[in-house]
Amino acid sequence: MAIRYDLWLDPDNVARHHAVEADLERYFMERFADYPHIRLFGADPYDYDAPFNRLYDVLMARANDYCDRYWNYVPTPEQLNRTFFRAVGRSNKFIRDDNDGDSSRHDA
Repeated sequence: MAIRYDLWLDPDNVARHHAVEADLERYFMERFADYPHIRLFGADPYDYDAPFNRLYDVLMARANDYCDRYWNYVPTPEQLNRTFFRAVGRSNKFIRDDNDGDSSRHDA
């Protein structure tokens, strides 16, 4: 298997890697706006047909194509995953159940 990820091929080009990652995060935020609110918890996390899991798979493929077209850049799977979940954390499109097992969200 040939090395093809830009981060691996040119690790010292930190400014470019950061610029691509920042743009990927913006890209994901813009794509989230195309979808209705999505419930994060409640569904089986291993259910490939759960809305969040389907969205993840689709947007990973689209983001990879986006990087190739606009940046002539091949992101690592880790770069895609990290920027996706940073965008999820910033987005208001994802909702959580009141009782989702997170003890920090309950009133004492």
